[in-house]
Amino acid sequence: MRKVILGAMVPAVAAALVLAGATPAAAQWRERYEVFGVEGDDMLKMREGPGTGYVVIVGLPNGTVVRVLDCQRTGATKWCEVGLDRAMGLRGYVSEAYLRKM
Repeated sequence: MRKVILGAMVPAVAAALVLAGATPAAAQWRERYEVFGVEGDDMLKMREGPGTGYVVIVGLPNGTVVRVLDCQRTGATKWCEVGLDRAMGLRGYVSEAYLRKM
């Protein structure tokens, strides 16, 4: 019975820490970058993982400021794990091609 209760609590605690911005990697965020080069009224898609096959979390318009945690190459594209500058708990992956260092 104890295992079931603790197992159910772990995801809830992890979610609360993410929402509060208290992630273990929070101290490792790199420089600020700005989203740029997105065409017209389109938005840069922040995804759950490094590739177009992952679910879109949110669209980021040109000018959105993000902080990069890490980047990795998947095929011909370099994907960066980012957090929004004003909401670090919201994390996802974007193509490095649309990021400009501030």
